Amino acid sequence: MVLAISHTFLQEYWWLMISILGSLLVFLMFVQGGQSFIYTLGSDEADKTMILNAMGRKWEFTFTTLVTFGGAFFASFPLFYSTSFGGAYWVWIAILFSFVIQAISYEYRSKPSNILGKRTFEMFLFINGALGPLLIGIAVGTFFTGSRFFVDDMNFSRWENSWHGLEAVLNIRNLSLGITVLFLARLLGLMYIVNAIEDIPLAKASRKAAVPNAVIFLLAFMFFAVSLLLAEGFAVDADGTVFMERYKYLHNFIDMPVVLIVFLTGVIMILWSLYRLIFTSSGNPIWFGGAGTVLVVLALFLIAGYNNTSFYPSVSDLQSSLTIRNASSSHFTLNIMMYVSFFIPFIAAYIWYAWKAINSKPIDRGEIEGKGEAHIY
Repeated sequence: MVLAISHTFLQEYWWLMISILGSLLVFLMFVQGGQSFIYTLGSDEADKTMILNAMGRKWEFTFTTLVTFGGAFFASFPLFYSTSFGGAYWVWIAILFSFVIQAISYEYRSKPSNILGKRTFEMFLFINGALGPLLIGIAVGTFFTGSRFFVDDMNFSRWENSWHGLEAVLNIRNLSLGITVLFLARLLGLMYIVNAIEDIPLAKASRKAAVPNAVIFLLAFMFFAVSLLLAEGFAVDADGTVFMERYKYLHNFIDMPVVLIVFLTGVIMILWSLYRLIFTSSGNPIWFGGAGTVLVVLALFLIAGYNNTSFYPSVSDLQSSLTIRNASSSHFTLNIMMYVSFFIPFIAAYIWYAWKAINSKPIDRGEIEGKGEAHIY
């Protein structure tokens, strides 16, 4: 007997898959966060090279997750992809550009035939480390604040202004989420440096640098969280009409207590990881911080799309807002993709195995100074 799966279930299933991929992406941006310290954390060239080698061992995981996230979003919710990527293209081009120069930099920084010099590619890595998380946070912020677009009856979309997404930077709530993601990535980067590099002075410098970064992160995160809970949200009634509802995202947490528990658990885990990073010299805070990041971002994605909420609202025309109902692929497409998604646990197991194998030996100065046989980025 063939199991009949409703279109509604498949839409909710794929929003959950997108949410998981998005939360993993934010965690893996510790690579970008670590890169942003290459000019300020180390005391010499060896420190800089150790940092870049620690991040270089993991940059492909982040890049692959970004591509998978974008591909899954395109396949499951194509109207969002065409509306956002076709309208807010300057933001997405800037994000993609920052990741492209990252890939080039890790490939060519230490090559003997590098005609641009190490400094050029190090600057590219710093740009990716600072710009990538900031812009991704700002882009996700529009899930809660809205964007300026119209979608007609034929599902053709157009942007209201010539800024094409860059106007999102001027919204303080979007900017606060961007700053939150940036400094969370920097803190996770510091945690990973402490975990992956065997160098006492660099570990002490990392813990010291965590203090001002934690302050900025906490202030930005508290501003975003409070403003989100107090803000009007984009609700959807039974016939698909979008309307403004006061305290919508607070109501979503109340109506979905499991999601609220996930969010609060994630917050506690991040705070605990910051305590371990700043005030202790033992343990691996990256695992608490990483798991907490995944839980918090997952909860935010869920309240953005579940409980009759528009996940990509339009402030120019409320009825053009996108929901998991009107923006999804067909039942057939989502159903086939669901069976393909069953391979994800096996892929995750391979990633875990590769991660452990890569980190089997901590990086140290001996490796960087040519006493080992490891690849140098």
